[in-house]
Amino acid sequence: MAQFNLSKYGIDVTNIVRNAKPPVLYQEALAYEPEAAIADSGALMVRSGEKTGRSPKDKRIVQHPDSENDIWWGDVNVAVDALTFEINRERAIDYLNTLERLYVVDGFAGWDEKEQIKVRIICTRPYHALFMNNMLIRPTDEQLELFGEPDYVIFNGGQFPANRHTTGMTSKTSIDLSFEQHEIVILGTEYAGEMKKGVFTVMNYIMPKKDVLSMHCSANEGNNGDVSIFFGLSGTGKTTLSADAGRKLIGDDEHCWTDDGVFNIEGGCYAKAIDLSADNEPEIYNAIRFGTVLENVVYDPRTHAVDYSDTSLTQNTRASYPIEFIDNAKIPGLGGHPKNIILLTADAFGVLPPVSKLTPEQAMYHFISGYTAKVAGTEMGVTEPQATFSACFGAAFMVWHPSKYAELLAEKMAKHGSTAWLVNTGWTGGPYGVGSRIKLKYTRAIIDAIHDGSLAEADTAVDPIFGVSIPLTCPNVPSELLIPKQTWADPVAYDAQAEKLANLFINNFKAYEAGSSPAITEAGPKFAIPA
Repeated sequence: MAQFNLSKYGIDVTNIVRNAKPPVLYQEALAYEPEAAIADSGALMVRSGEKTGRSPKDKRIVQHPDSENDIWWGDVNVAVDALTFEINRERAIDYLNTLERLYVVDGFAGWDEKEQIKVRIICTRPYHALFMNNMLIRPTDEQLELFGEPDYVIFNGGQFPANRHTTGMTSKTSIDLSFEQHEIVILGTEYAGEMKKGVFTVMNYIMPKKDVLSMHCSANEGNNGDVSIFFGLSGTGKTTLSADAGRKLIGDDEHCWTDDGVFNIEGGCYAKAIDLSADNEPEIYNAIRFGTVLENVVYDPRTHAVDYSDTSLTQNTRASYPIEFIDNAKIPGLGGHPKNIILLTADAFGVLPPVSKLTPEQAMYHFISGYTAKVAGTEMGVTEPQATFSACFGAAFMVWHPSKYAELLAEKMAKHGSTAWLVNTGWTGGPYGVGSRIKLKYTRAIIDAIHDGSLAEADTAVDPIFGVSIPLTCPNVPSELLIPKQTWADPVAYDAQAEKLANLFINNFKAYEAGSSPAITEAGPKFAIPA
């Protein structure tokens, strides 16, 4: 068999480690990653360098006549010209050519073979290779031998900076995507999540062209085949709540909804590790073993036991593992049409109810809004709750205008009779700093009641501000918790906080009114904006 090479890309390095198994990549990491270590659980612990999270302001898409009218240009999708892309591409390839060895991972995105794409990762760190081996769908030996040419290639030269003086550059970091060349170039960041989300961005462009809805969500399936999908921004519980011992996990982050049902895009999970414990998140905790990548965690140098509460390196500690490390994962990652659509938010204002049932119009309003809140202490300068709105619960990865994804969701919900719920995993009894976080056991009980159908049968009350229907009873949840105002010691303070949050929703939605029907706009909160 001919030796694998990358000469077609102008890369002449001959020592290519392609699709190595985890033991080999462990060996490589311990030899060539200065801070790599093995945790007492068997996971590989690594550092991602200066960047411990994504760099959304440094993501760029080539503006080209073939695709420019499809793309939602602006702060999310920043345009770059083809020449600048070529300059950055050459810079990455020149850097790759200086190295003694490179790592290649060939894999698939999408469990539905009709919609699947082939992806090639070319990178410099064993950690990155193991990460993408976990996150892509792993080919069999036979599939790898017949892999052929990939549909998309990622050149990860992240250990080398972009040139800040190149046209359009704003820093030494740049993640550039060309839909026409089917390539992504990474410079100036070693955070592995850029590769994962680069693949997701590609799927978010090509899938809606086929009337397939790509979604930033998790999904699971009950024993009778009922599927639920969970939308939510980071920190709202999307991964935690979909990892349910009583249901099969289809996937934790990225899915598509076709005429046949849903499919997972990925072959693995990428879970937040902050405060991880066996008691609260046993499925995820037990998945951290040999083959798992632990990013930027702090550990005891003597025992190599991880301290998941230590965020001295970053709040964004992460674990990447193959989906089969979840005991009840569904392989292949395919399911039917969703019965329940669950929109998750962590409302730090303490205003939204723990659970409410949404009309189709309200579902679209909250999907387009994509609300959660940051809390004091997680970012410099944040001293009180701050609303965060991210269209479609994933604006950073959406390529088309949000209305494109919202229309596809509305069509599929109507066609398949899905029910939508808004679930608040945030605060009760007051805002952050006054109230308390809703207990995970209560949120799990709410999700269980959605799945067994009992919550749909409960009597409801309409929230006077947000107009959503609040169930008045839920098994294993104190009834007094269900109506937010009743949990506050000062009802007047609640009203003021609710009005504040309502106005934030209204102001945010102004940007989407032109592309939304009057029925969707009217589905939002009813407070008028103060003069």
